[in-house]
Amino acid sequence: MRLGVCGWPVAHSRSPQMHNAALAQLGLTSWRYQKLPLPPHLFEETIRALPRAGFRGVNVTIPHKEAALALADSATETAKAIGAANTLTFDQDGRIHADNTDATGFLSPLKTSAYDKQALVLGAGGSARAVVYALTQAGAHVRIWNRAPERAQQLAQEFGATTGDEPGEIIVNCTSVGLHERTFKPLPIAADDLGVGRTVVDLVYRNGGTLLLNTARANGAEVVDGLEILVAQGAASLERWTGRTAPDQAMREAVADIAR
Repeated sequence: MRLGVCGWPVAHSRSPQMHNAALAQLGLTSWRYQKLPLPPHLFEETIRALPRAGFRGVNVTIPHKEAALALADSATETAKAIGAANTLTFDQDGRIHADNTDATGFLSPLKTSAYDKQALVLGAGGSARAVVYALTQAGAHVRIWNRAPERAQQLAQEFGATTGDEPGEIIVNCTSVGLHERTFKPLPIAADDLGVGRTVVDLVYRNGGTLLLNTARANGAEVVDGLEILVAQGAASLERWTGRTAPDQAMREAVADIAR
């Protein structure tokens, strides 16, 4: 049985090590999880062919999450509400079912409640949609910034949020800034915005942490690393594919080993 993660790029993904450790812990020795680098123009064609190649399901990452929902034969209410999917499951007849575990994966690592907090979400792609949905469901007041303002405006209208770049008590980076470079200059926040009383979340993960999170941590902010969110959403995906309780500690240890 095969599983995988689809993205463009996807070379940086730590999902294979994490999921393969979990599969080993569960004794599913015939299962294997792999990277699937897919440029946008090949996404739909490849996804539709995966069930015939022995795939049970795949995770979906940048930039395919909205396309993943669009091609699915069925979807959870959560995926429909978010308008994006990060988890596809293939039935025996090849039908594609879409789900989104990003929302619960985002909320579960937060150490404080988001209720009635001011939140700034940076980005307006598939991951941002899940974060905005999760925060609004949790009772936060959400503001959205994106380099293309019209995308931020559209997302805000869909979820009853507002637009702008004023930092809130919660700041969430849903862009790819920090993935390939040690900077957060393209984002509308400064080091002074990342201090005590803030919760700073970065969906990007890299060895040694992103400069955004390292700065926030040094300034006394509460931080949530993208790896924590990766484990939470990955565990939820694995449970959908296998019907087994995910060994999240084994997943966390696998991710931590790579980060060292």
